[in-house]
Amino acid sequence: MENKVTTIKIQEKTKKRLNKLKEYELESYEQILRKMLYILNLCRKKPELAKRKLELIDESIKREKDYKEDMG
Repeated sequence: MENKVTTIKIQEKTKKRLNKLKEYELESYEQILRKMLYILNLCRKKPELAKRKLELIDESIKREKDYKEDMG
């Protein structure tokens, strides 16, 4: 099966929100959206695990933000 690529339109404020979810600078929107869908599905099956995953992502985002601030 061929992986086709498509374009979607989103509002600028949605793009900014997606950017805030990046765990690292080069993380793609595709990766962010897949991660979001994974966690949403996990919420249905194992809410506690989903909560822990979100905590880990928050920690990762904070580390990336701190790193960027330290580097100037």
